[in-house]
Amino acid sequence: MRKLLLIISLLFPVLIYAQHKKTAPTSYDLLIGTYTKGKSKGIYVYRFYTETGKLAYLNEIDGVDNPSYLCVAANNKFVYAVNEIGKNGEVSAFTFEPKQGKLVFINKQLSSGADPCYISVDKAQKNVFVANYSSGSLTVFPVNKDGSLSPVSQVVQDEGHGVNAARQEGPHVHTAMLSPDEKYLLYSDLGTDKLNIMRYHASNHQPLSAASPAFVSVKDGEGPRHIVFSNDKKHVYLATEMGSAVHVFDYNTGKLKEKQSITLLRDGFKGQTAGAAIHISPDGRFLYASNRLETNEISVYAIDPNNGQLIFVQRESSNGKNPRDFAIDPTGNFLLAANQDSDSIFVYKIDKSNGKISRTSQGIEVGNPVCLKFAPAK
Repeated sequence: MRKLLLIISLLFPVLIYAQHKKTAPTSYDLLIGTYTKGKSKGIYVYRFYTETGKLAYLNEIDGVDNPSYLCVAANNKFVYAVNEIGKNGEVSAFTFEPKQGKLVFINKQLSSGADPCYISVDKAQKNVFVANYSSGSLTVFPVNKDGSLSPVSQVVQDEGHGVNAARQEGPHVHTAMLSPDEKYLLYSDLGTDKLNIMRYHASNHQPLSAASPAFVSVKDGEGPRHIVFSNDKKHVYLATEMGSAVHVFDYNTGKLKEKQSITLLRDGFKGQTAGAAIHISPDGRFLYASNRLETNEISVYAIDPNNGQLIFVQRESSNGKNPRDFAIDPTGNFLLAANQDSDSIFVYKIDKSNGKISRTSQGIEVGNPVCLKFAPAK
C-alpha cells in the first residue's frame, strides 16, 4: 500500500503538468486580414510560438478582395471576413483547419452597405454582425450549421452628422461588438460621435432592438472607433480616431457612464494623428492602443483595479507606418503590431510586471496588414 501511494505521489505532478500542457497550448495560429491593392493576395495564416515569439508561415488563401477585418468562430472551425470593396461591400465565410492553418471558401453575401470594415460573431454562431463604414449601417447575417452565411436579416441604418464637414458629413459605423453576456450589442459611429447600444435576442429573426438609453455621446469631433470590455465586465474603453483618445465608461447591463478621457498624444503634439485599435492584456491589468499618421505608436496604460481608470505607462514606436491593428497573444507574453502602409508586422515582448513593451528581433513582411486574430493551433 505504501509503495502504491509513493508511486501515485510521484506521478501526480507529472499528471498535473500534462493536464496544464493540454489546456495551455504553446502555439497559436495568427490570421492576418489585408488590403489586396498591393503585395497581398488575401488572408494569411502563420504559426506563432508563445515561448519565443517566432512566426512560421503556414498557409494563405487568395482571390479574396480586401479582407480587411476578420473574426474566428468560437468553435475554431470557421472564419468570417469583410470584403471592403466600395459601395457594394461583401462578407465571406470560410472553413478553418487550425493544424494546417488552411482556409477554404464557403460562400459570401452582399453586406447591404458600403465599405464594411468590422465583423464579429456571437458565441453560439447564430449571427454575424458587420459595420458598414461609408453607408453608416449595421447589418446582421444568420449563420447556418455548415458555417455558411444566409442573406442579411436586419439592417440598422444610422442617421445624422458631426461637426467635421470633411469626415463627419454623415454616419460612419466603425465597430459592432457584443457585451460579454451577449445581451447587448455596442456599435460606434465615427460620423455622429455616438456609441450606440442595442439589445440582442439571438433567436429572433431580427435580433437587435434599441436599448434605453440608445446611445452615449462623446465630445464633438472625437470620431468613435473601436471598443473593448474590461476583464471584470464593469468597464468599456472606447478609442477615438479623430480625437486620438481613450474614453472610459462604467458599464452595467447595457448602460454606460463616462468617467475618464485620456489622450494618446504626447504633450504639445500638433501633427496629424488617428487613433486605431484597442486591446487589454489577458490578465486584465493593462490597456494598449495604437495611433497612426504622424505618430505611429503603441500607447500603454495601467488599469486601476478599483475604478477601471487608466494611468499612462509608455509610448513605443510601431517601427512602421500606420499601425492599423495589433494583437496580444493569449498567454500575454507578446504583442504583434501590424503596420498597414509599410507591409510589416513586428513582435514586441511584454513585461508582465509593468505592461511595457520592447521590440524583439522577430517580424514578418505581409502586404498591407490590417487585422490580426489569434486562434488555437489545435
